[in-house]
Amino acid sequence: MFRARLPVPPGAGPGYDPVMALTIEDVDRFEASRPRLEAIAYRLLGSASEAEDAVQETFLRWQAADVGQIRVPEAWLTKVLTNLCLNQLTSARARRETYVGEWLPEPLLAGDPMLGPADTAEQRESVSYAVLVLLERLSPNERAVYVLREAFGYPHREIAAILDLTEAASQQLHHRARKHVADGKARTEVDEAAARRIVDEFLAAATSGRTEPLVRLLTQDAVAVGDGGGKVPARAKAFRGALEVATFMRGLFKPGKAKRALIGGSPGVHATTANGDPALVAVLDGRIVGVICFAVTPEGITAIRSQVNPDKLERATRHWAGTDHGEPLLHAF
Repeated sequence: MFRARLPVPPGAGPGYDPVMALTIEDVDRFEASRPRLEAIAYRLLGSASEAEDAVQETFLRWQAADVGQIRVPEAWLTKVLTNLCLNQLTSARARRETYVGEWLPEPLLAGDPMLGPADTAEQRESVSYAVLVLLERLSPNERAVYVLREAFGYPHREIAAILDLTEAASQQLHHRARKHVADGKARTEVDEAAARRIVDEFLAAATSGRTEPLVRLLTQDAVAVGDGGGKVPARAKAFRGALEVATFMRGLFKPGKAKRALIGGSPGVHATTANGDPALVAVLDGRIVGVICFAVTPEGITAIRSQVNPDKLERATRHWAGTDHGEPLLHAF
């Protein structure tokens, strides 16, 4: 069969080897794997932008390899990507020690393909905002095993080959990771109608000007935390307890000139889901300026996590621009 080769890439130096260049079929094979690779990388890193970078670096490794000698391309690509992400996680931990304030994952809005497979409860849970926060507590290897097993159903034999572990070690890491996640988990999966009801009730309470309606929606041990990345004001430590969280949220939704001046206007507030959880999105002039994610249990809202770091809202803004979202529920501030 004729295998057309791609043109010589721009900037290719004297060391460029056209024999090792990718064919169109090789590129197509990689592109077919890209959605899965991006979904794996996002769960491993908690950052869409870093996930995109890791997948691009994987492509460069693919481009430099003798792909004709790679027997199982999907396995090869997964191994390369996972190990790139493990290296990234190690360096990311050092960076997060100097991060200004709380570090939260980059939220993905409903319909974003980077959310990956969502056919089972395990797959949906593995990309929930609450679980992504919990995964930050795991070692890099524990996180990799958890993601590959829970979200993508890899058998331990394949995980062991990807991570250069024994099968028994992979099983042990998975057991530890699941226990850590289960011990810290405070979230119940809700359908779209229930998510909208939760958001509507929260907004009504938050804009009532009173603390009591908010307290009734929260669990007694509720927490609220925000990530501004040092670029947008956000409290360095979490609010804890129903009364403290309710007082903060009441103040947050209280109109004020200073708030409007800080962000440049009065954003529209929309109900949606982010990472499968009920969420509010604040939009100003087509740009998302904040995403509030709710973790919900049968007892009430147990966590409110607000992402306002503009660097972590760029992909959400691009996705928002390509979707139909209707009129805002209200204009804040």
